[in-house]
Amino acid sequence: MKDSRHRRTGQNRLLRLLDGLERQSRADSVIDLVSRGVRALPLGAGRDLLHGKWLGHPVHPLMVQVPLGSWMSAAVLDLRPGRSREAGLLIGVGLAAAAPATLAGAVDWAELHRPQQRVGLVHALANTAAVGLYAASLVCRATDRTRAGRGFAFLGLTAAATGGMLGGHLAYRQASGVNHAEEVPHVVSPGWHRIGAVAEFPAGQAVRRTVDNVPVLVVRESGGTLHALADRCSHLAGPLSEGTIADGCVRCPWHGSVFRLSDGWNVRGPATAPQPAFDTRIVDGHVEVRLHEPVHANHGRQTPQAVPQGLEGHGGD
Repeated sequence: MKDSRHRRTGQNRLLRLLDGLERQSRADSVIDLVSRGVRALPLGAGRDLLHGKWLGHPVHPLMVQVPLGSWMSAAVLDLRPGRSREAGLLIGVGLAAAAPATLAGAVDWAELHRPQQRVGLVHALANTAAVGLYAASLVCRATDRTRAGRGFAFLGLTAAATGGMLGGHLAYRQASGVNHAEEVPHVVSPGWHRIGAVAEFPAGQAVRRTVDNVPVLVVRESGGTLHALADRCSHLAGPLSEGTIADGCVRCPWHGSVFRLSDGWNVRGPATAPQPAFDTRIVDGHVEVRLHEPVHANHGRQTPQAVPQGLEGHGGD
């Protein structure tokens, strides 16, 4: 019983430390400066590539497997005599792979909520320390200081493990990078739902309604066609009904993700998942909506390659 209480105390202490890190505002000015710099990088279409829009979820967690796997393998070789050269090769591979993984992580980090960015900054610092330690290990190995090279490598692995723990906290505790609209198909009941009279939906304006406690964005075109999407942005649950409507798309007011109104397809990131879409109809002068088939089934449809005119601006916190 005493050991159980001791373990729970240790776990609670770690969680309190991480929760306190989310609330720590001392580095907010640095976060503002760095995030503005990342957003200003002239990446063009490469930004969505780094977000993982093409993959349907963030690409950064996939990319970090190469340096982490290489460094873990190097640690195993360092436990055996005479394997320093092979371990050094793996460390070099990990260092080379860390650069694009870092860029992808930075692009995602710049579009997060402030508490997530605070944890993400420490995550980045831990990984930067790991890169520095592994670089020092490589230099030592190249100058025949094998023992020092192994020492730096094990310190680097410790720093990388710390960064990985913080990355897990970001993903699983703070829900950064997850699809914030995933629950909609599980919450909205089947069938048609009446959401208001046609007159309540002025042409060209975003109107917010609720279906089974799920906020829904409704837009009526000038020709009378109605579109309805889940209102909470799949990126970080921003209110699409407060966003910009132009050329058949809506731009999230928080971080600038662009979705096609006709089917919810994510035309531009940072959102990597589409929005759940609803079928619409008019019955006795009232608008009714019904959840459409999962929007990810539309991957085979032709999608616009350019952001519609009027939605070029980039959102921010």
